[in-house]
Amino acid sequence: MPFEVFMRACLYDPDYGFFATGPLRSTKGGDFLTSPEVSPWFGRIIARHVQEEQRRLAAERFTVAEVGAGSGSLIRPLLAALAAPTPEVWVVDASPAARASLEEQVPSAGVAAALDDLPESFIGVLVANELLDNLPVALALRAAGQWQERRVTVNDHGRLVLVPTAARTEVAEWADRYCAGTPDGGLVEVQLEASTWLNDALARLDRGSLVVFDYGGTAEELAPRRTQGTLRTYRAHHLGPDPLDEPGETDVTVDVNFTALEEVARQAGASVEVLRQDDYLNAWGLSDVVSDLRHRELSLARDGDPMERLRLRSERTDAETLLHPRGLGDFRVLVAQK
Repeated sequence: MPFEVFMRACLYDPDYGFFATGPLRSTKGGDFLTSPEVSPWFGRIIARHVQEEQRRLAAERFTVAEVGAGSGSLIRPLLAALAAPTPEVWVVDASPAARASLEEQVPSAGVAAALDDLPESFIGVLVANELLDNLPVALALRAAGQWQERRVTVNDHGRLVLVPTAARTEVAEWADRYCAGTPDGGLVEVQLEASTWLNDALARLDRGSLVVFDYGGTAEELAPRRTQGTLRTYRAHHLGPDPLDEPGETDVTVDVNFTALEEVARQAGASVEVLRQDDYLNAWGLSDVVSDLRHRELSLARDGDPMERLRLRSERTDAETLLHPRGLGDFRVLVAQK
């Protein structure tokens, strides 16, 4: 089978998929943490972007939607930071456990399982944090100056293995377009479904902004990673086994190609900017927040409540983690505005 079919089953099969079964994954006791779990300032800062869009669009009906909302750790502080008027809110997640949690954590929101469940047209802001890295990909290997696909099959010993096949036209065209210069033996993840998702999301956004956060980079930035590819698994906050070894038991993920996404967004008629997460958050004032927290902490060190000082230190440290230049700050952000 094509690798994207295998990956979709591993992650989203209703009976065995990693995200479709089991508990919430994006928690300290789960399998990974994302920026919203690290600090509520992630959602609070995005709220400033949302408020600017509310001012710019001046729409009677304004919608805020998050796709891949997980535990609600992004949308809750975002909504709490918004001034009146309260927008219409949608939260989307493929995980039944996440949807059950979201119904409790964000009772005012519409809760959906997929992007297709959102209104067909709305004005507002749609946010997706660490979603596109989990969308199924095809695998293409460069061999003798041509592209081959790697598909999943079962060998004579009953084990899952990757086998070479002729590349489908759409797979080879995507790889040629965004992975030119890949040396023989290089492996790339062909992210057709991420492009489809972005196009569908922008089709629903009549006016407003789509903001996508994820790890990855531009096609040029990803070039050094193509010798072995970026496909990997996570479980219990650590790198996991080979994706073929324990299907359905691990997160399967890749680095996102933001050059491909940028092109899709421009073709959809949006103005587009791709920047680092630290630059995006600082543009909306997070560095000022960190500075204020530091000054308040120092003031309490001279004469104040030591417990409050410790709380402020923890809050400041968590907010600074969002900006770490070799960590979360190095994630990429695509802002597509219509």
